[in-house]
Amino acid sequence: MNEKRTNLLRRGRYVEVASLICNLTEIAVSLTAGFATGSSALISWGVDSIVEGNSAAFMIWRLHGEENGISEHEVLKRKKIALGVLSTAFTIAVLFICYEAIGKFISQETASMSWWGIGILLVSLVVNPMLAWGKYYYGRKTESATLKYDAIDTMICEYQTIVVLIGIGLVQWQGWWWADPVAALLIVPYVAWEAFEAGRDAWAVALGNVVSTDSADDN
Repeated sequence: MNEKRTNLLRRGRYVEVASLICNLTEIAVSLTAGFATGSSALISWGVDSIVEGNSAAFMIWRLHGEENGISEHEVLKRKKIALGVLSTAFTIAVLFICYEAIGKFISQETASMSWWGIGILLVSLVVNPMLAWGKYYYGRKTESATLKYDAIDTMICEYQTIVVLIGIGLVQWQGWWWADPVAALLIVPYVAWEAFEAGRDAWAVALGNVVSTDSADDN
């Protein structure tokens, strides 16, 4: 692998590290605020951030391996593992979000205001496009489909952030208690689709077609 590509992979990994830090912050703030105020939308957004954080962590693992020149077989192996874990995480997220939102419909509880929750959503609204641009840029430069795929995921997270902000706004300023669980459920189609796509892509990775040339190359 040439030095230029190695440097580009390293910069792509740095973007993923920044993404992981942002996701960990989102998880801590949104789940704390969500459970404290009874907001299904905030809780669901936080659960999705857990999935996004897992995605960033596995991308860091994979890109670090490529930087160190692991074999093509090992790269595919890491890709298959990462996609399989993501598919499972997305599926669990769908079940949890549905459980939380349906529970709110049954109880008809109104979520209270959380400036911490709104604050982390607004920060995410600004940061996500920058992270998505970085992932797509380095994905294009390194011809990494997974980096570009992760960039799209980040922009879809931007859509989710907007939906949750609208839901919270309708609850607080219009008194529409149902807007909060509806905002949570609007996240479900995306998460379910991602679960399907990640599982399908993991299944499509054929490790048998590539033979590891040198076990010493593996990390």
